[in-house]
Amino acid sequence: MTEPRLQMLGISKIYPSVVANADVNLTVMPGEIHAVLGENGAGKSTLMKIIYGVVKPDDGQIMWEGRQVHINSPHDARKLGIGMVFQHFALFETLTVAENIALALDDTPGHDRSPAALAPRIRAVSEQYGLPLDPARLVHSMSVGERQRVEIVRCLLQSPKLLIMDEPTSVLTPDAVLKLFESLRRLAAEGVSIVYISHKLDEIQTLCDKATVLRGGRVSGTALPKQESARSLAELMIGRELPVCVSVPQQPGNVVLHLDALDIESDDPFGTRLKEISLALRAGEIVGIAGISGNGQQELLKAISGERPLGRRQGTIQMFGQDVGALDAAQRRQRGMGFVPEERLGRGAVPDLSLADNTLLTGYVPPATGMVQRGIVKRGAVAAFARDVIERFKVKCGGERSAAASLSGGNLQKFIVGREIMLSPKVMIFAQPTWGVDIGAAMLIRQAIIDMRNAGVAVLVLSEEIEELFMLSDRIAVLADGRLSRAVPVADTSINEVGVWMSGDFNYQGAQNVPA
Repeated sequence: MTEPRLQMLGISKIYPSVVANADVNLTVMPGEIHAVLGENGAGKSTLMKIIYGVVKPDDGQIMWEGRQVHINSPHDARKLGIGMVFQHFALFETLTVAENIALALDDTPGHDRSPAALAPRIRAVSEQYGLPLDPARLVHSMSVGERQRVEIVRCLLQSPKLLIMDEPTSVLTPDAVLKLFESLRRLAAEGVSIVYISHKLDEIQTLCDKATVLRGGRVSGTALPKQESARSLAELMIGRELPVCVSVPQQPGNVVLHLDALDIESDDPFGTRLKEISLALRAGEIVGIAGISGNGQQELLKAISGERPLGRRQGTIQMFGQDVGALDAAQRRQRGMGFVPEERLGRGAVPDLSLADNTLLTGYVPPATGMVQRGIVKRGAVAAFARDVIERFKVKCGGERSAAASLSGGNLQKFIVGREIMLSPKVMIFAQPTWGVDIGAAMLIRQAIIDMRNAGVAVLVLSEEIEELFMLSDRIAVLADGRLSRAVPVADTSINEVGVWMSGDFNYQGAQNVPA
């Protein structure tokens, strides 16, 4: 019988406010693609960090190829042949792709790991696995999807025996996901073991040989994904019947956000110029914008949110008939705009601040919640608001005083989305609203977005999840190479048509943009 590549026996990890793992057993065989499933906060990421040496367990044993090992650091893990692609990127934003990858590679006799020497290898591996990268590009200029590629390629260059992938496809396009799966199957056929975490259950069914399910930090069961349905896997994971979104079509009201002829050069030399973008968003409707990462999403979000106010001859943005193009983000919030950025840590929340203080970052704008009165912060109101968000959006944490960085990615996403929704905006912009969120929480967020629409809010959703956009949207458009297609009713198009538009072919089935 083949010896297991990895065995985790009785692994426990307890933090002051939460039991992350309790007596967890996990066995992964050579050449096996093994899924680890669970809700946000179930302990998946902590378990993976223990394998990779980022976190030390309080109890239990780790067996590697039949012998007990102590993995005290990522360096120890890499020496054994363990690589990890993190959900939250571990990249230096002011360095290039090649420099970031060079920092992660250990010294090997006879191998030059200078950025210049690595560049050809980065290009070759990225092209081989369908994840194109420019080694000279600065990371801060890259979208979330592009940064994900850096993490994956960096890991593949280490030639691992066991590859841990934590939500690797959360911001990849469907075509890139298929190419990645081909690569992972090839690696598995060569004997590489893969531990795979994803909330996309169709991926688990398609890719994985076996699944271990965590609930509340404990192993609640195992499954053979190919013999399960997506619903049965979801119910194994959440321990209850899967919730369903309820959406009833609404008659939209007046135009509340109007973009006209936006023509904006990116402030990033590797970015995408916006070209004559026009869109009308009405009260009581959801417009979805699909697109492959790096096609102008960042530039469009900066323009709409006010992060980058418009200059002369760059087009116009109006809210409720008033020109707001020259206003900054805070001034647009004062006029009723809410915004959930795609990047949770750093842009959606300050990692070291408490959840309560993070509510104040956007909740100070009057007349949102009474958190600030006559320039004085009302700490009681701030704490109460944070507690309301935690309760309504089922955020698993130690309370409103917990640091944002202490939450799992999905729970932090729920908190950020909940904070913005409960500030009662009139115009709401979402970028990747359910990125890295488990299926139960994703349904909760999607229903909250639909409820906003039903309450008369104008909602714009940018997402690379085409199925999500079809579930949520009244109308859908595509952003490709800085151009925006016509926004068409969801009932008048299909996922296949939208997929063609994402390639930039706006002539297919009449996607040319015209003022809405």
